[in-house]
Amino acid sequence: MNQYNRVVIKVGSSVLTEKGEIAKERMLNLVSFIVEVRKKYEVIFVSSGAAAAGYTALKLDKREHISKKVLAAIGQPILMSSYKKKFDIYDTDIAQILLTEDDFNSRKRTEIFSQIIQTSFKEDIIPIVNENDISSTPDQIFGDNDLLAAKVTHHTDSDLLVILSDIDGYYDSNPDENPHAQMLKEVNSISEDELAAVYRPHNEFTSGGLYTKLVAADFLINKKREMFLCSGFDLSTAYEFLMDGKHTKGTLFRAKN
Repeated sequence: MNQYNRVVIKVGSSVLTEKGEIAKERMLNLVSFIVEVRKKYEVIFVSSGAAAAGYTALKLDKREHISKKVLAAIGQPILMSSYKKKFDIYDTDIAQILLTEDDFNSRKRTEIFSQIIQTSFKEDIIPIVNENDISSTPDQIFGDNDLLAAKVTHHTDSDLLVILSDIDGYYDSNPDENPHAQMLKEVNSISEDELAAVYRPHNEFTSGGLYTKLVAADFLINKKREMFLCSGFDLSTAYEFLMDGKHTKGTLFRAKN
């Protein structure tokens, strides 16, 4: 097992919401998990869910691009307020950082972002990163923050990205269709055929399903960084991997040594 110092933890909309509402118990479990993981690592938290949180307050047509922006604008303070209340239980301060694709195309902006992260660590603050949906154009969407989280991992020199998802790992075939599908414990490369085969969004607020997770994994493999994909509904897999060094479930993506 590799030694990690700095990790990025990313959670998707499908984990944070249920039946049009924020899943409060799940969010509390997530916050508790992050607080625990911080005892061992520097942690950057990437959270989706702004548009989903906005929909709890205003029922707009989620298929329209501008509606999603409005929902995100409404939902961002709702989401952060929910996080703040839960992190306050653990006497833990948080900071919000909103990014777009352009922020990674500018050395100056990337450097500013890096300095904010470093200062957050120094001041014992958890940085919570999300996509700036208001400024993003349709061709800049990160795909439910999977690629955003991968780029954050690379540009902050983090060792590992942990994606907490509505799927518990990457299988050799679709487990919904094949009862004999086997979870892949480790993946060292991703082919174009694999990417072409998996475009299946699961949730009206997610933008890519497994596809964007594989794109994120491919990006990190090429950067010689690692990604661990596991369930966000049951955090025991992620806890065992990060805190106990045990890899029982979930899929680890990394380049061959």
